[in-house]
Order: sequence, then structure tokens, then C-alpha cells
Amino acid sequence: MKNKVYIGWDPRETLAYDVAEYSLKKYSNNLDIKALKLSEINNILNRPIEWRGNQMWCPISEAPQTTEFSISRFAIPFMEKGWVLFADCDIIALENIDELFDQADPQYAVMVVKHQQKVGSSEIKMVDQASVYYNRKNWSSVMLINCNHPAHEELTLHNLNKWPGRDLHAFKWLKDEEIGELDNKWNHLVDINDNLLLNKATILHYTLGGPWISGWEPKESDAKWNEMYKEFDNQ
Repeated sequence: MKNKVYIGWDPRETLAYDVAEYSLKKYSNNLDIKALKLSEINNILNRPIEWRGNQMWCPISEAPQTTEFSISRFAIPFMEKGWVLFADCDIIALENIDELFDQADPQYAVMVVKHQQKVGSSEIKMVDQASVYYNRKNWSSVMLINCNHPAHEELTLHNLNKWPGRDLHAFKWLKDEEIGELDNKWNHLVDINDNLLLNKATILHYTLGGPWISGWEPKESDAKWNEMYKEFDNQ
């Protein structure tokens, strides 16, 4: 049976999605990859979304929502059984991620890289898209989900559709001991984590944006994404 993977999909970031999917398939033919599209799960997720200028806004959270998959990732336990990997679309894999599934430990409901980011920090993503600090920020951007774990029963459809996004991203329904820890190499935050660790990373996460964005100002750290894009484009 192939390992199940969902990649967040947003119509404004289709190129990022395509390159992320290509990079995962480059190193493994044992993956069942699906795009997590908000429009396809409205029977599960029916939270209101507003637009304020060019910015998506979540009235429940009273905060900006950067992408369509900001919340939809938490619908996965309602959709699947067994272990599932979720990743934001602004990632590329540099090695075979089947190794990540080999680390799946049934005592945990989710397994994530437990990033420690400065309290109160904020950033601009996707050009003019604000992103604000919340507890356990970026933990949910790459997560190995044990959909069969009984702790997910606390995440009801009511909670999924009524809790502020910051509570969902902080895994409010889980106890600390139900959240397993992955090595930082599985979700290296480009230009946030120590760049000295860049060459040890298995998954690069361009959470601050990248060359697929119109008007993006090139950075030295774009190099690996650009290399993967060229491979994808030359298929």
C-alpha cells in the first residue's frame, strides 16, 4: 500500500504545488499524493471566509488567513484512516520521504518538527499577505498524522468549524504527550532556521515565499527551489 500524502492547494500557488509534488515523486514511487482543495471538502469544512482587499480573512479567528489550506489540513482525520503526511505547498523534498513514514509511532496522534519561534513575531508571505504569530507556529506545516489515534475524537466537526485557527494550529485537542517530535530536517524553515543546517535538510519549507510568486525579489536561498523547478519544467 502506498504512503498517503496531502499537499495544501491554493489557486494562487499552483506552481508551488506542482514543484512540491514533483519533488516528492522524484525520490519515491510509493506515494499516493492528493491536492487538499478547500472546494472539495465543504461537506466537512464550512467556516466563513472574507476578503479584505487582497487578504483572506477568518472572522472566527479575527485574523488573516494566508492560504485556502490554512484550516483545511485539520479535516484530514475526518477523511482518512491510518498514517497520512500533510505538507504546505511551499516545500520541496530533497530525499525519499518514505523514511519519514518509517518513523511513525502509534503512541502519537501527530508527529511534527517542534519549531521554536519568537513570541510576537510576524512576517509577510506571498507578497502583501500578512502572517501573524501563534503558539506552535509552523508545527502543522508538515505533519505526520495518525488518523486512527483516539485523541482525534476530541476534534469534533463543531470544533473544526468553530475554533479560532490559532487553537487548531496549536493542537488544542491534544495533550502534549500525544504530539511526537521529528528531527528539524523534515521541515527546515528557509531563512528562519539556521542556514548552516540547510544542506542537512530533507524537506525545505519556503514559508516566507519563493520564486513562484509574482514580484518576488530573488534570494540566494531560492537556489534549490529553482533547481527543482527547472527539473519539473524540463520533464
